[in-house]
Amino acid sequence: MNQILRFAEKAFIVLGLCFFSGVFGVNSLGLILPQAVITLIRFFLWGISTLLVCIFWKQTLVAAIQNKWLSILTGLTLLSYTWSIFPDVTLFHIRDILMMTSFGLYFAARFKLKDQIQLIAFTLLLGGILSTIISLGIPSIGVHGMGGVDVELGEGHIGAWKGVFGHKNILGSMMVLSSLAFFTLPKGTSSLYKWGGFSFSIVLMLLSTSRTSLVLSALLILIMLFYRQFRWQGKLSVIFLHIGTLILGCLTLFLLTYWVDLLTSLGRDATLTGRTYIWGTALTRLMERPFLGFGYSAFWAPGSRYALQASRALGSDWIPPHGHNGFVDLAVDVGLIGLSLFFITYFTAFAQSLKQAYATKKPEQLWPLAFLTFLAMNNVTESCLLYLGNMYWVLFITIVLTVNQQQEIKNNLNKLHNRRSKIEPYWNYSNRT
Repeated sequence: MNQILRFAEKAFIVLGLCFFSGVFGVNSLGLILPQAVITLIRFFLWGISTLLVCIFWKQTLVAAIQNKWLSILTGLTLLSYTWSIFPDVTLFHIRDILMMTSFGLYFAARFKLKDQIQLIAFTLLLGGILSTIISLGIPSIGVHGMGGVDVELGEGHIGAWKGVFGHKNILGSMMVLSSLAFFTLPKGTSSLYKWGGFSFSIVLMLLSTSRTSLVLSALLILIMLFYRQFRWQGKLSVIFLHIGTLILGCLTLFLLTYWVDLLTSLGRDATLTGRTYIWGTALTRLMERPFLGFGYSAFWAPGSRYALQASRALGSDWIPPHGHNGFVDLAVDVGLIGLSLFFITYFTAFAQSLKQAYATKKPEQLWPLAFLTFLAMNNVTESCLLYLGNMYWVLFITIVLTVNQQQEIKNNLNKLHNRRSKIEPYWNYSNRT
């Protein structure tokens, strides 16, 4: 019976990760499956994860208390409807925050890090296989420029695979995550499965023609190899060294992908495909509400004058749905206060991940570090934080809670060890006398 329940839990997690990754999106399987089925999946995931969080309410409460900065950021986002410029839009999208939070809480509470990576790798492999089937079997859905609905279709998109993820950049991004997950699978995993999954991820990146994903994947693997070579020595300076490596990696990704000389050879323009105009509009308008922002999902809402201003700055009829930068979007949603809360949460988790990765030789301990590095680098040119319901924020919540739990366990063991160290000399002396 326990095995059946555990299998059901794993199946629920895989279904949830598929949903948040965009497998059932409006530009992918959502074109095949009836909308009623997609809605049923959404509310099933929301209802069950909320119910399970309530059942394990003690663990949830402890996690919320131990991760106060993340809890405050979540609360601030939920309350942002009170000052939102489009309160109805914010209230509608708040469900995504509730879904991601409850699902991430459950995932972290019920599964150890080793199990988490195995489920993430399997889910992304499943997404890759479905993408291959759809791209080859129904190219009007799986390939850009082959008919159907295309998002931001441009000359460079024609023939690019988007699979079940609706856009080539999302497919590429998911395959970067997939390559990292397979790279950090625990010992004892079949070599064929591990390296076969890793290679398959790279092939799909190539088919997506997402250059950013290819550059990002190469940089991340190099950084992970660098991390693995230098073991943790317990020095604070090591943390700053690797934070510097993280920042350097973000800058390197930006330069390799968008440097003007390279842009010319790739057929792009020096405005980073218009991103600089979008960022300029968003940052200029942020000064109108610098502390709390415009409300969750409100700045780029349909009908927003700010989105229209960005469109005019682009000189295009296309209205951007987001700012193509996760940090900029987080700032316009919940202001500089929310952005600061995120950075506190992020760098706390990053430091904890460094300690735990360097205190062990288990490959799965590199996963939190790998994901957090990916998250920072990917959000330089894409919006992958609080933008709607997405896999990135779910995994961020899960990892923050998981590394914090591991740190608490380690601290408790150290306290126990210190107590024994103080008691044992007296105990040995008493026995001798």
